[in-house]
Amino acid sequence: MHLPTPEQPPDSPDQRASDRRRLLRALNASLAFVLVLVAVFSAQGQFDVAAWTVQPWAWDGWRGLLAAPLLHGSVQHLATNAFSLLLLGTLAGVVYPRATLRALPLIWLGSGLGAWLLGTAGSHHLGASGLTHGLMFLLLVLGLLRRDRPAIAAAMIAFLLYGGMLLTILPREPGISWQAHLGGAVAGVLAAGLFRQRDPQAPRKRYSWEDEDDSTVPAHDELERSGLELPAPRDVPVLWRRPPEERGVVLRFPPRRE
Repeated sequence: MHLPTPEQPPDSPDQRASDRRRLLRALNASLAFVLVLVAVFSAQGQFDVAAWTVQPWAWDGWRGLLAAPLLHGSVQHLATNAFSLLLLGTLAGVVYPRATLRALPLIWLGSGLGAWLLGTAGSHHLGASGLTHGLMFLLLVLGLLRRDRPAIAAAMIAFLLYGGMLLTILPREPGISWQAHLGGAVAGVLAAGLFRQRDPQAPRKRYSWEDEDDSTVPAHDELERSGLELPAPRDVPVLWRRPPEERGVVLRFPPRRE
C-alpha cells in the first residue's frame, strides 16, 4: 500500500502518485458496482424478483444468498444503498485495498446468511444494505485494531457518516431487513480480525531524539551525584517524630440511663 521511502519523507512525490492511483481504483470500482446495481434494477421488470431474494429457511431460495444484494425494492432503496456503497466502498478501498478485496465475499455471504437464519419464514429479503453495514463495521473495527493514523481517520469518517448503523442492526422499523444488517456487520467484524494485517501500515517519521543511543542516558549513580535523582526514603531527614511516651487516651462514657 505504501512505497518504501527510507531516505525520503512519507509524503514523497512517488507516494502521492501511488495514493492518487489507489484512490482512483477504489472510486472506479465502487462506481462500477453502483452502475451494476442500477442496471439490475432497470431489468427487474423482466424476471421474477421474488425467486432471487433471500427466503428464510427455504432450501429452494439458496440462490438469493448470491443475488439478493443486487436487487432493490424501489428507487429510494437503490439510491440510499448506492450512495452508502460509493462512500464506504471508496474509503475502505483506499485505506485497505487488500483487506477489502478479501472481506467483500465474506460480507456478501454473511448478510445473506443473517437474513436466511434470522428472518421470518415466508418473508423475502433483498438489497445491498447488508454490504454497507459490513463495510462500516469493517472500517470501525480495523481502526480499533490497527490504531495507526489512516486507520483511525477512516474509522472516524465512517462513524461520523454512518454511526447510526450501530442501531440498525437491531429490529426498529417494519419492512427493514435488520437480519441482513446484523449478518453483514458480524461478517465485517470477523473480516477485520482475519485480514487486519493484509495491508502494511504507513511509514512513520522518526525524530532525532528517538534514534539517540541509550549510552547518552546518564546512569543512576550519575543522576544521584548530580542531584537529579531523589534519595531513598530512608535517607530523607525527618523534621519531627512523635515522642514514644505520648499515647492516645481512650475516654470512657457512662452507660445511658433509660
